[in-house]
Amino acid sequence: MLYANVDTDAIIPSREMKSGAKTGLADGLFAGWRYTQIGGREPNPRFVLNRPEYRGVRILLAGENFGCGSSREHAVWALREYGFRAVIAPSFSPIFYNNCVRNGIAPIRLAEPIVRELAEKVAANPQEHKVTIDLDAQEVVAHDGERRRFEIDAHLKEMLLSGLDEIDLTLTKRPEIDAFLASDRARRPWIYLET
Repeated sequence: MLYANVDTDAIIPSREMKSGAKTGLADGLFAGWRYTQIGGREPNPRFVLNRPEYRGVRILLAGENFGCGSSREHAVWALREYGFRAVIAPSFSPIFYNNCVRNGIAPIRLAEPIVRELAEKVAANPQEHKVTIDLDAQEVVAHDGERRRFEIDAHLKEMLLSGLDEIDLTLTKRPEIDAFLASDRARRPWIYLET
């Protein structure tokens, strides 16, 4: 899906968001393109994700400025529930990018010609020419072994590798936090309210 400026309303139209839950959104993913009629569920055979050779894909190759528009987290939830674990694009909306990381989807930035080249390789035989991502090595690997390096913030990489969000990562430091609070309470008891 190498379209530029795919916004969150295209990823999950507002009419498809029936609740604030993280589940029940996969059917609405790209609903305006996946189905022949608005509100319907008859698959559009021309849409890439409806084609049999792309069933079960876990990596989405996308165009620049993917995830622009509103900051709705539902877009990422829908991608995740559908089965995507990574999106490779030249650029992302910053809010969408961070929502991806917080919800376990790796947003990988690669130059537009590289994304296009990967898409061409995959299109030749989607079931055999799969792309993989080595998050530890920060590389996208084509089926022919060609590797493309990408950059990602170390903290965000740690979140993706551990499966933890920012709060969970902070809580892994609970013993150190408790020790600091105990020490600080002893040094400056006047700033702590007694309950």
